[in-house]
Amino acid sequence: MTDLPKLSFQKLAEPKKGIAILLAGEGPLFGPIGQALDDASSGAISRAAKAAAFQGKAKSFLDILAPAGLDLDRILIAGVGDAGALKDLDWHLLGGAVAGKLANGGAAATVVLELADGGSPGADAAALFAAGAKLSSYRFDRYKKKKKEDDEQKKKPPQRIVIATEGHSAARKAYTALDAVTDGTLLARDLVNEPANVLGPDDFAKRAKALDKLGVEVKVLGEKEMQKLKMNALLAVGQGSERESRFVVMRWNGLGKSSKKDPVVFVGKGVVFDTGGISIKPAAGMEDMKGDMGGAACVTGLMHALAARKARVNAVGVIGLVENMPDGKAQRPGDIVTSMSGQTVEVINTDAEGRLVLADALTYVQQKFKPAFIVDLATLTGAIIVALGNEYAGMFSNDDTLASQLSAAGEATGEKVWRMPLAKEYDKLIDSRFADMKNVGGRWGGAITAAQFLQRYIEDVPWAHLDVAGTAMGSPQTDVNKSWASGFGVRLLDRLVADNYEG
Repeated sequence: MTDLPKLSFQKLAEPKKGIAILLAGEGPLFGPIGQALDDASSGAISRAAKAAAFQGKAKSFLDILAPAGLDLDRILIAGVGDAGALKDLDWHLLGGAVAGKLANGGAAATVVLELADGGSPGADAAALFAAGAKLSSYRFDRYKKKKKEDDEQKKKPPQRIVIATEGHSAARKAYTALDAVTDGTLLARDLVNEPANVLGPDDFAKRAKALDKLGVEVKVLGEKEMQKLKMNALLAVGQGSERESRFVVMRWNGLGKSSKKDPVVFVGKGVVFDTGGISIKPAAGMEDMKGDMGGAACVTGLMHALAARKARVNAVGVIGLVENMPDGKAQRPGDIVTSMSGQTVEVINTDAEGRLVLADALTYVQQKFKPAFIVDLATLTGAIIVALGNEYAGMFSNDDTLASQLSAAGEATGEKVWRMPLAKEYDKLIDSRFADMKNVGGRWGGAITAAQFLQRYIEDVPWAHLDVAGTAMGSPQTDVNKSWASGFGVRLLDRLVADNYEG
């Protein structure tokens, strides 16, 4: 990926060189530092604002190059509107928006986090601003060997972004934990963006294994070990591929191994490439199916985040890694497989494979652990995109408390979820004439019947299923994401843990 800028914090002071970023409100435009710069430029800044009819409205910008009377190369003024009304998420998005204006920004930029009344937005806001700037600066361009001079990927952020704010030491401390979550999000983006010829099941497992450097206990199961566990549903998906499937268990013991507190458990679908198998997909857009492991990428990024910030929680992350290919050995429509739970599944469509992977993974975590809750994530259905577009992930849950906690975490982080129904009327649609169930329920309500399938593998434990097909890849570009892969879910689930399950 593109080299990211180095972020640092310093006490509030007037910038002398490079790029200066000033915040402007809707009343008086500037605080004391902005006013001092305007005075030093003989009013050039205020005249530029007047000429541009710039009034400090939220998400407005004014760019002044080589301002007269100053040694600064550039002044970027960012409108914040009513600063008193800004929430944490607003500061996070503002950081991303500012970083997006700093392409080809040279060596260094200094952000003056000073409000028009001379006050400071606070340490948490400064840290969130910095995290937003880092996320916005991410580009996946490692395979672009020949770049045109005007190529957008050539537009790099400054080498250094300095956040000048009151309480800079407190802001630096707040950012340390937040940066761990940011890095987890970028790890998830990297995994989803990688082409499938580079990131097969074993390659993915090795990247997850690298988390042991952070203190995560990582166990990788091969096909022989999965056969002993009778994980036949998962294995059936990958049997048409030359590349063997893998199953990865990651454990973070933030409360210590002696703690008797039940772990929080996360499960991710990891289909590294999905052709649809014998029920092969149309050719158009199939290249995007390298991202069909967005759930597994999120779980891996989340485990990085929890370990890197030393979260006081015991957490388990499990990912099933397979490749769904059409081959003489591939499973066929009409096959019946016996899952790890003992329940049988008639495979009506081999392109409804992710739920087979999750079925055995859900059984595994319930047999091996005593989960406080389970959240699974999967790029599971196109139907959820039809229902919700790309703005919300679909959430299905058997527990109102967990669902409310996820909704609150989504609103706080901007990674939003929308609760969808589960009901016996939908459940009967996956009954099979020949097996305990079939893996598809017909054309209508496809995201719901997929969730009903998963619920059949849940015993007496709080559970939520997040269908992230519309949010993990190909999702809308935002102030903090300019990448095809968003890393959706890492910040959401870290916030869920931080707000409700630590300590």
